[in-house]
Amino acid sequence: MKKFLVKTLANAVALGVAVWLIKGITLTGSSTAHKALTLVLVALVFGVVNWLVKPVVKLLSLPLFILTLGLFTLVVNALMLMLTSYLSNKLSLNFHVSGFWAAFVGGLVVSIVAWAMHLVLPDEDDRR
Repeated sequence: MKKFLVKTLANAVALGVAVWLIKGITLTGSSTAHKALTLVLVALVFGVVNWLVKPVVKLLSLPLFILTLGLFTLVVNALMLMLTSYLSNKLSLNFHVSGFWAAFVGGLVVSIVAWAMHLVLPDEDDRR
């Protein structure tokens, strides 16, 4: 349970940094508390997308991963962020990614920030 909370918190912070840095990624809300709650909910959606959809996409695009020496991961991350935006819209969450390039850079930012957050907030499993 702690691992789930840490990953969700890291994703929420990473998505918040992406919203702050990238013009094409927006989060609207009436107050800071509402925006924070929305970020946590979007992080949950992002986590489900990465848990459920991303492995299937990676498996189906395995030849592209091999051909590009893993750089296709950046495209997959962008697609996962765009899917998160779509699902957030369907769930009435005020998170939007406008366009592939915003998603591409956003996926890169989210990956880097989530990795850094994971270093700061390690799981109990990582302390061995």
